[in-house]
Amino acid sequence: MKITVAGVNKEVADNLTVAQLVIDEKVETPEYVTVIINDGFVESGAFESTTFKDGDVVEFLYFMGGGQ
Repeated sequence: MKITVAGVNKEVADNLTVAQLVIDEKVETPEYVTVIINDGFVESGAFESTTFKDGDVVEFLYFMGGGQ
């Protein structure tokens, strides 16, 4: 199955979960990552049960606090 991860086309296993992709992609600070599939946010509690479909587009976002 093919998906696009952060702009890169990748061949991945069928039934790949978001949780496994986070591990496979060596996402830094996975406890703070937000995952978007096809412009929709995935709840962090659903990472283990959410799987990808052929052609999905995935992005990893990090929200950073800051300011004074």
